[in-house]
Amino acid sequence: MAKSDSDLTQALWPKPVLLALEEPGQYVTIATTQAASWAMIEDWPTEDGPELDKALLICADVIKGKRTNEDARKAFIAAAVEAGIDIKAD
Repeated sequence: MAKSDSDLTQALWPKPVLLALEEPGQYVTIATTQAASWAMIEDWPTEDGPELDKALLICADVIKGKRTNEDARKAFIAAAVEAGIDIKAD
């Protein structure tokens, strides 16, 4: 049985990403594509950037079943690095 769209974006990533969005040293755990999308839309310190744009598009592709959650995770990490956010990710 195929997973629904919402299941794909809410599926837990095998390795969560920790990032300091609010202040240095206070990490928020991002463990799903849905959470990553919301973080980039609502809490991101920058409005735009090539990696941010790419990550948002990849998250949308996960919803459509065209990309994997791992693709979204990698793009999310790249967007965080681009924005200068302190992250902890394996």
